[in-house]
Amino acid sequence: MITRRALLKTAATMAAGLVSLSAYAGGIEPLARLSTTRYRITPPGWPAGQRLRIVALADFHACEPWMPAERIAKICDYANTLGGDIILLLGDYMSGMKLVTGVVPPEEWARALSGLKATYGVHAICGNHDWWQDPEAQRLRLKETVAHRALRAVGIHVHSNDAVKSGSDEQPFWIAGLEDQWAYLQGRRRTGLDDLGGTLAQVTDDAPVILLAHEPDIFTSVPDRVALTLSGHTHGGQVNLFGWRPAVPSRYGERFAYGHVVEDNRHLVVSGGLGCSIAPVRFMSPPEVVVIELG
Repeated sequence: MITRRALLKTAATMAAGLVSLSAYAGGIEPLARLSTTRYRITPPGWPAGQRLRIVALADFHACEPWMPAERIAKICDYANTLGGDIILLLGDYMSGMKLVTGVVPPEEWARALSGLKATYGVHAICGNHDWWQDPEAQRLRLKETVAHRALRAVGIHVHSNDAVKSGSDEQPFWIAGLEDQWAYLQGRRRTGLDDLGGTLAQVTDDAPVILLAHEPDIFTSVPDRVALTLSGHTHGGQVNLFGWRPAVPSRYGERFAYGHVVEDNRHLVVSGGLGCSIAPVRFMSPPEVVVIELG
């Protein structure tokens, strides 16, 4: 028979455990951890002998105190040490949280990102929060945001339904970047500006294509002409309860929540991202930098 004292002791232990978990999820994992996730992928049709190292960064969600410009700069300094041939930024530089002590102006987080260096440059797309946090772009249904302009001002190539050829003469490849699939927000209705067909129509030869798409849901429509699709947006669910993710912002649920997905010989990598959205909490989904070895 359980005594009152034993019951109280058990309750106190459970309460202490919950407090510890809350402290970890709200203070340690989102602020103090940074993991490096590595993938080695050779997609079908990738040219024999062609190698490419990609460093991908997603979902900074710049804000005080969770992701200040100083922290972004330190992450970029670390990313530079990973030897990427190209660095790809997958959107959501603006914060989407109300639980903040201050905003980080676009010119400040863009200045921090300007420290990124790679042989074939830094390429970026924008995400839904970059659109949603720009009231003028929403009200006037503009075709770009303050985030686009801030990135461009520091010399980062911002893709908006366009494709550019990169690499060397001997080992070329294409970087194709979609505009956001949830750009305009009206109530619960989300309207995208993405044009997959128009973007891939700009590819003019047989060199492999790497597609940047902030939300991974577009992957169901990506043709096998694309060697690799890279996305962010989901944060890996942000909270991962031993394999169960209570909230994944995708109409496909956990299908494209995180990691390397292969369907019909098509390859997708979804980054867990770096910052937080909605709430400053991460659990078993630490901020990460992604490194992909192609070929």
